Amino acid sequence: MRLRKKINLYTTVLFIFLLLLMNVSIYFVFSNLMMVNELNRAKAETEKIAFDVSKNVNQISPNDLLRAYLPIDGMVGIVKEGQRKETFVTSNSEKQLSNRNSRFYPGERSVIITFHQKKYVFVSNPIVWGDGSVVNLQITKSIQATEEMLSVLRIVLIAVTVIAMIPVLISSSILSNFIARPIQSMIDTMKEIQTSGQFKRLSLEEESKDELVEMGKTFNHMIDLLQANFEKQEQFVSNASHELKTPLTVIESYASLLKRRGMKRPDLFDESIEAIHSEAIRMREMTEQLLLLAKHQEKWNIEKENVNLTDIVTELAKVYKNAYQRTVEIYSRDEIEALTDVQKLKQLLFIFLDNARKYSDGHISVYIGKSSNEAYIRIEDSGDGIPKAELPKVFDRFYRVDEARSRNQGGSGLGLSMAKEIADAIDVRIEMDSLEDRGTIVTLLFTQVSKRMLL
Repeated sequence: MRLRKKINLYTTVLFIFLLLLMNVSIYFVFSNLMMVNELNRAKAETEKIAFDVSKNVNQISPNDLLRAYLPIDGMVGIVKEGQRKETFVTSNSEKQLSNRNSRFYPGERSVIITFHQKKYVFVSNPIVWGDGSVVNLQITKSIQATEEMLSVLRIVLIAVTVIAMIPVLISSSILSNFIARPIQSMIDTMKEIQTSGQFKRLSLEEESKDELVEMGKTFNHMIDLLQANFEKQEQFVSNASHELKTPLTVIESYASLLKRRGMKRPDLFDESIEAIHSEAIRMREMTEQLLLLAKHQEKWNIEKENVNLTDIVTELAKVYKNAYQRTVEIYSRDEIEALTDVQKLKQLLFIFLDNARKYSDGHISVYIGKSSNEAYIRIEDSGDGIPKAELPKVFDRFYRVDEARSRNQGGSGLGLSMAKEIADAIDVRIEMDSLEDRGTIVTLLFTQVSKRMLL
């Protein structure tokens, strides 16, 4: 069943149920009040008649006395204990009441009874008779008028229920259309996107502030994100294809050259092997970096702990020196600790140290310290530097400040993008400053400093 029909059905059934419940409650409350009122009025009349009968029982004959108090549509009588009837007088319209069995009650009694499918109010009061005995003065009175009023009330309530169902059906239909319309619009838009392959957004009523408009805004925001991610993915695939195509072309060219002339020219053989090996390494590094960058859509497995930044940098500097025969000078006055992931931090530091090695022939300095409530690691080199206009772009994927220089030195334009991803994952802020022909300064700021450092 479609949502619109469900809303229509459920709201209609609910409204009708509530309307029926309300009308039935009104009927039963009103009916109960009417019956209680009839009983109270009959009891009051019976008490008055009992007083008058007790007072005049020795002066007027019982039949004449009772006839004076006979209800228009009922019966009045005296019942003695041990006898079915003493004296009863019945109105012309209720002659059938004379056939009803009566009995003596030791106390007062007032009830609604049904006799010959008609309802009556019955009241019995004990009184002192002329001979000093206690008898029952019993009055039975028809409540046909009340029954007719209740019957009219039933008809009115039923009519009101039936009439009220019309606006209920109309309003539930309007409500279902109102709720389902933006949902249907969203479905149509998604089908159109699926068919055309083009991103499309919903048109919204900006003046409205209800949840349906919020849903539409959320949908449009989602489409914006999807489109942005799709464009980034297209750009990423395009750039990756372009970057991987270059080393593959180089490898293919040198392999073809080796196939044709490699065995005859040893110098060409050595050159080709070196080029193929170099391009293969670059492809491997680029592929690893691409895979790492792709993990930004997943969860980084971050395991933070209190680490000594000086020890981390010192250990990494030794490994770096052994691998590349480049000395890293470390400047640190105190032991600085921070809360971070050790492996991710080492990977982040290696990226910036590797950049300093590639683009600088001079010394590399690392400063470790603490400023305000932040620990920092500052890496300085004396290379060619980066123009100020290029600094905001250096973290973009595949971006190179100098295409020729980067390619000759093995750069793929992915290192700093990966560094930004890692830094965001371990809550490290990166600041970069550079001057052309002077060098570059990269500062890693740790917002989560060890608790001992804050004391």
